[in-house]
Amino acid sequence: MASLVRLTLAKPSALCRLGQLIANRQLPALASATISSHRTISTSTVRHDIDSAAKYIGAGAATVGVAGAGAGIGTVFGSLVVAYARNPSLKQQLFSYAILGFALSEAMGLFCLMMAFMLLFAF
Repeated sequence: MASLVRLTLAKPSALCRLGQLIANRQLPALASATISSHRTISTSTVRHDIDSAAKYIGAGAATVGVAGAGAGIGTVFGSLVVAYARNPSLKQQLFSYAILGFALSEAMGLFCLMMAFMLLFAF
């Protein structure tokens, strides 16, 4: 019986022939019940609830990266203030580097937020 199920899952043409045999009642009832259970795809309420919980947990975990981006932005601008206090003549160059650091930190935060929304609404 196991070889019969393996054969049906491996070859689509065998599955058609097997369906004809079942329709003609040439297979025992046990074999037809086993094969029909492999062909049906059903999602129970419990499975749906588990999938929803996994989506919410994953989205919550993905938003933790936004806090890291906030800490990174704070560090960048804190370092800008310290560097400007030490050497005011490099104001323009320091500000350019600070904006670059801000953009990179913010991009990582936005990627984390994008992944959270994708987990919630796309999957």
